[in-house]
Amino acid sequence: MKHGHDTPLYILALDHRTSFRTKLFGIDRAATPDELERMIEAKRIILDGLLVAAESATPGTVGALTDEEYGAAAARAAKARGLPLAMCVERSSRAEFELEHGDDFARHIEAFDPDFVKVLTRYNPGGDRELNRRQAEKLARLSDWLEPRRTKYLFEVLVPAEPAQLAQLDRDPDRYARELRPELTVTAIDELHAAGVEPDVWKVEGFDSTRDCRRVAEAARADGRDGVACVVLGAGADEATVAHWLRQAASVDGFIGFAIGRTIFWDALKGWLGGRADRETTVEAIAGNYRQTIELYESAATPV
Repeated sequence: MKHGHDTPLYILALDHRTSFRTKLFGIDRAATPDELERMIEAKRIILDGLLVAAESATPGTVGALTDEEYGAAAARAAKARGLPLAMCVERSSRAEFELEHGDDFARHIEAFDPDFVKVLTRYNPGGDRELNRRQAEKLARLSDWLEPRRTKYLFEVLVPAEPAQLAQLDRDPDRYARELRPELTVTAIDELHAAGVEPDVWKVEGFDSTRDCRRVAEAARADGRDGVACVVLGAGADEATVAHWLRQAASVDGFIGFAIGRTIFWDALKGWLGGRADRETTVEAIAGNYRQTIELYESAATPV
């Protein structure tokens, strides 16, 4: 089966779980039933913001990335509206990739019938080789399971700095992002391909230059993978930083959009949780932020 995705894809990411509970809701223990309902409602508010924005968007370009734990209702609502749906399957906040439901993953995927299955993996080629091997093996098995199915593989790869890499750059994370991370991302993609991991769409960190975006897109499409695409993730960064990343990527052949969440919804939800905004106002704020992000990307992708 040929891999890839050839149309624009603007994903509103709301698959956060641990950070959603601990940082947004301030809950550092198991949630009570009332707290759980509140988190589920928050995800529906985000999804409703997406639905409002979808009314003025090109059909098929706007979609949701959500989770089963807090976002099952949001997933079903997106599916009912015919929007592209991605479901995450990794266990949240783990240093090593694990499937959320272990060997029972297939049943959970099939219950939602998403358009994309999404994984998040922390993979630094200069890091623990045995860790990388174990992760690649598990990710390749998921790739094999998806191969005969219509569901596509959305692969988020993060390349966190190793201590030795930071040390050679005066422990400056910005220098790491500029000077080392682009090449390490290319190598990570190459190594994962070699291990049998075949995503349709790579969800990658933002880069400071169009040149670096181009190198990553070329790696994603290497060896005949002409239809494979990349989208930019937001990493919870501020609007100006995300806007810069999108401008670098939008004009690059192989980049088709973004998968961004917290930058779009976080502040609006904080207002709702704090009682400073009602539900309708919060939905409209999220829709407005989402539309603005789409417009920025499309403007940057249009040749002047």
